[in-house]
Amino acid sequence: MLFVPGDRPDRFPKAVASGADAVILDLEDAVTSDRRGYAREAIAEYLRAPRAAVPLWVRINPVDSADVLADLAAVVPARPDGVILPKARHGGDVLRLDHWLEMLECEHGFAAGAIQAMPMITETAGALLSLGSFTPSPSRVSAMTWGAEDLATELGALGNRTAAGDYEPAFELARSLCLITAAAAAVRAIDTVDTEIRDIAAVEQRARQSRRAGYLGKLAIHPAQIPAIHAAFTPAAAELDWAQRVLAAVAAAPAAGAVKVDGKLIDRPHVLQAERLLAAVGQAGRR
Repeated sequence: MLFVPGDRPDRFPKAVASGADAVILDLEDAVTSDRRGYAREAIAEYLRAPRAAVPLWVRINPVDSADVLADLAAVVPARPDGVILPKARHGGDVLRLDHWLEMLECEHGFAAGAIQAMPMITETAGALLSLGSFTPSPSRVSAMTWGAEDLATELGALGNRTAAGDYEPAFELARSLCLITAAAAAVRAIDTVDTEIRDIAAVEQRARQSRRAGYLGKLAIHPAQIPAIHAAFTPAAAELDWAQRVLAAVAAAPAAGAVKVDGKLIDRPHVLQAERLLAAVGQAGRR
């Protein structure tokens, strides 16, 4: 999911053509306050125009900000595919967004829940202590993500990564808790941005770590990152072969509680993993 500043409409078509699976038109951190009025108009105009197949999301401003209602009033009538809520402090912020969206959907003749939502759930210290409140979530919440940059500012940290490029302990905790909270809420977990735009090999390595941990996608801030992220999240041929052999072994022994594949016992958790892997590949192929 590729971010693009909302006050740069010249970049919108380039972002859509970049190969990203979704584009996020940003009204928050990438836009200064004096430019937000223009950005709202530019985003709404672009959303109303004929669209490509790439989903268009909008990152609005936080629930407790002076900008959030103006953001929603401007962009919801143009029907974005989804809304990203930054700096969500607790589940109450998500419920509040859900109520606002439901009201605007009704006003403009959209089906309830037509616009998806994805909260960013670890950008404040208070949110980290309230992650249980994000479950269960409204049905329009299709994913959760997290942020390391704003959290670093809140914690007073000089940075969020070590000299080796790994997350410092507080940020690794936030990353893990986002993954766990999304799983508890039965929604997708999308990993946060990587600010590196020159060392693309590092971007790919970190994205592979994200996928291994359980994340199903990643936010991006530059088109140069997209091929590396796609490569990292594309299952290898060996993984697909394993998944197909697991399902074949289970189908051949339907009464068995566990079957043997590659000298290892395979039971229901492995079957679910194989099914999800093949389903994800099928979805990517349809896109």
